[in-house]
Amino acid sequence: MSPTTNLSTAYDSAHGHVTFLGAGPGDPGLLTLRAVEALAGADVLIAEPDVLDVVRGHARASVSTPELTVIDDASTAAGIPVLRDAVNLVMEAARSGRRVVRAVTGDPGLDADAGHEMLACAAEGIPFEVVPGIAAAVGVPAYAGVPLRDAQGADVRFVDARTASERCWSEVGASDGTVVVSTTLDAVAAAAGELVAAGRKPDTPLTVTVAGTTTRQRTWAATLGTIAQVFKQGKVLPSPEGHRPVIAVVGERSAPAQRDQLAWFESKPLFGWKVLVPRTREQAASLSDQLRSYGAVPHEVPTIAVEPPRTPQQMERAVKGLVTGRYEWIAFTSVNAVKAVREKFEEYGLDARAFAGIKVAAVGEQTAKALIDFGVKPDLVPSGEQSAAGLLEDWPPYDPVFDPIDRVFLPRADIATETLVAGLIELGWEVDDVTAYRTVRASPPPAETREAIKGGGFDAVLFTSSSTVRNLVGIAGKPHNVTVIACIGPATAKTAEEHGLRVDVLSPEPSVHRLAEALADFGAGRRAAAVEAGEHVTRPSERRPGGRRRRTTT
Repeated sequence: MSPTTNLSTAYDSAHGHVTFLGAGPGDPGLLTLRAVEALAGADVLIAEPDVLDVVRGHARASVSTPELTVIDDASTAAGIPVLRDAVNLVMEAARSGRRVVRAVTGDPGLDADAGHEMLACAAEGIPFEVVPGIAAAVGVPAYAGVPLRDAQGADVRFVDARTASERCWSEVGASDGTVVVSTTLDAVAAAAGELVAAGRKPDTPLTVTVAGTTTRQRTWAATLGTIAQVFKQGKVLPSPEGHRPVIAVVGERSAPAQRDQLAWFESKPLFGWKVLVPRTREQAASLSDQLRSYGAVPHEVPTIAVEPPRTPQQMERAVKGLVTGRYEWIAFTSVNAVKAVREKFEEYGLDARAFAGIKVAAVGEQTAKALIDFGVKPDLVPSGEQSAAGLLEDWPPYDPVFDPIDRVFLPRADIATETLVAGLIELGWEVDDVTAYRTVRASPPPAETREAIKGGGFDAVLFTSSSTVRNLVGIAGKPHNVTVIACIGPATAKTAEEHGLRVDVLSPEPSVHRLAEALADFGAGRRAAAVEAGEHVTRPSERRPGGRRRRTTT
């Protein structure tokens, strides 16, 4: 048994166990392996709402997640409803013998409230452990492209402006090293003034980063003497969001010229773009991950819903034929087809062993993954284009010498095209083309999403079929003309244009991943053009409506 396993399991069930977990500065990808393991074993998860968004995806579906808000005395006096404070929530859950994870922003060792809660656990004999996280003062500069030390190992000082004393400002002001200041957007200028008053030169470079490590991140470069003017000219302040925490880095290492070369995160091709993906979350999982790797914020909106066939007898006969040896092949053309067959198997008490002796084909990687999750390794996945045409390219012709059975079971949607059926027949196969599920138009998305679609709140939308165009327009309205329209192929583009949409990006191949790549290339080109023109890089949703756009094929 590994030491890590001992940590997660060795606790007194009579007193429970508490893990104080650092959730990092905001990017869920910065959670440590130990943090993910602790979250997976938690019975209770306690965190403020913003931290909860980072960690909840790694917790079990059944875990209790009280959204914690610690209200101070001033809020109580103002009549704001008070929730039980963190100590009481942690202690009550631990006393009941459960595994508690108390997640905090950054690192627990730098969180005074977490330290207070640890002391409470120690006083009552409740065992606890600490899982460190990446502190915002370190992680945010790294994402902003601002190194804190040079080859000579310059001194680095960390200051929390909210609690810094006059002596603290004097000490850091007298040094010539890098200073990392944790403060709020509306207090940056005051912190800069403190450093100048303490001896730092007004022309000392300064960077200020808000929402660091998230796709909402933004960084300003200035000097101690000009930051107030930069904020004023950029209309950054006054703002209702002036209380938002920021990390300011003061010193030669934060020079704007150097940041231009090292700002790897904010220079991603789709950084901050809100991209509409008209697919279900299950269908869009890998596509959304790919978009995130380009810096985008994917928003999945299903445009179709899947329902059982109106007459299930055909599907029932085909599944029984599968078990009795009627078929040489079964071909899956979608994840939904896999799901439909799997559900029918479970209804009959069957499992993946029923596929023994049958060759299995999958139209693409996502369908293959769904089969593997079912316990079935496909024998055929297209080596080229992931489509019906690509599947036919690799499908062997029927050979009566080597193929004892000449029949293929093809479970698919009621609206599927005949391309695959016709191709298989041409190769000499008999095909049982069975309706495994029906596709119907999904319910409209929430009003907020509909307004964002029609009002230009999305930077781009990816259309992966003609039906996604028709269904999205039908349930939510036509995307605004500032939204970049990306289509998977000519037929989908034609449908989009018929609905009054101007297509900006056309995928070079009918693949969702090549479509995402094409959109990223479009974003990179747009960013490069803005930089070359000396303009501020903006997202499409920030443009004035009515601008002329051209189709881009990559």
